[in-house]
Amino acid sequence: MAIAKAERLMNLALCLMNTRRPLSKKELRESVEAYREAWQQGSEDAFNRMFERDKDDLRELGLIIDVDENALDGEIGYLARRDRNRLPEIALDAEEAAALALAARVWQQAKMSGAASGALQKLRAAGVPFAEDREHGALEPRIPGREAAFEPLLTAARDRRPVTFDYRKAGAATAEPRSVEPWALECWRGHWYLAGYDRDRGSARVFRLSRITGKVRSRAGAFTGEVPEHVDVRAVVARFAGEGATAVARVRVRSGAAYPLRQRALGTRPAGAGWDELDVPYGNGLGADLAEYGPDVIVIGPEDLRADVIDRLRAVAGLAEVVSQ
Repeated sequence: MAIAKAERLMNLALCLMNTRRPLSKKELRESVEAYREAWQQGSEDAFNRMFERDKDDLRELGLIIDVDENALDGEIGYLARRDRNRLPEIALDAEEAAALALAARVWQQAKMSGAASGALQKLRAAGVPFAEDREHGALEPRIPGREAAFEPLLTAARDRRPVTFDYRKAGAATAEPRSVEPWALECWRGHWYLAGYDRDRGSARVFRLSRITGKVRSRAGAFTGEVPEHVDVRAVVARFAGEGATAVARVRVRSGAAYPLRQRALGTRPAGAGWDELDVPYGNGLGADLAEYGPDVIVIGPEDLRADVIDRLRAVAGLAEVVSQ
């Protein structure tokens, strides 16, 4: 079945690229044997569904298909112009080719891995030489994208489509609906973050993907906010996480727990009885971050941070009690 589909896609691509005028569905049906058989053995609807799927697959592979709605006496015509589907001459030196090959192997999830492999195949077809994988060493980077929201948000950011989702803020008991124009995603300290324009709040916001609940839904329409030329997601997240803050918090951490917090610590010392004491940069949002560690973290000071964390934990405990009743 895979070979038959590949052959059908190839035949359709050849038909669309080797014509000087747009071809109607009827002409394509007569030119591609698989379409003709589907129409004869099934119905017009069966052929139409097959053609639409194949057309979308070719576009996903990078083929630019023009649509002329008045090409043939009012019938829709299709054409893949060669000048729009020809790769320009690509010249990469050995270091640039090695960097691209390494980047293509970063992704772990199947969908991104397939897209990256396909990109390398296209570059190889264009004459770009790539060294064997083993030449890049035994250690290679890996970027996980385990959150269900990752792929729909990545696609929406690429296509400039607004989205809606339910989001639970740090320390909040329940999730709230958010309407966002996604700009960019970035992985920082093992977590994925989305930067975008929050329509409800009328300003830029950063969202941690692990706090998105339910499905991400795309919405029609164009962006209403201005998209910046460069989005420094990491800088925004760091500012809210206390990076670069002048104050320092003293936090007691259970041994073997809270490794992300330990990485941010300015100093660490044993506190006895299975606990360590950390000096952590103190800035806006640190209380919400500490509350997520639950009983593995105890705030020693300053007092306002300690009170903030205690209030957040009491709110969560109160909600749990209500739910249990």
